Amino acid sequence: MQRICFVLQVKPERLEEYKARHRTVWPEMLAALRETGWNNYSLFLRDDGLLVGYLETEDFERARSAMARREVNERWQREMGDFFVQQDGALPDRAMQPLQEVFHL
Repeated sequence: MQRICFVLQVKPERLEEYKARHRTVWPEMLAALRETGWNNYSLFLRDDGLLVGYLETEDFERARSAMARREVNERWQREMGDFFVQQDGALPDRAMQPLQEVFHL
């Protein structure tokens, strides 16, 4: 099982709306995440917009690729894209770069 952590930056002026959107994630999006192997998935948000994501999966690239093929994911990413500070204009799911794990107890 891989444990994946990544960071993104939410625009400070969009924090409240970002949190509200995640209180009502579309049921079909939740189902797609489960079906493609995104387990124990959590998002943590700091007041300055730093977003930390964590998930467990058998194979992150396979889970990520499977989600990329889902129409619901494409819709969700397009709707959520403007919430983030983007370095290269990439949609949020394509900007996720796993952090290197350096310690685990």
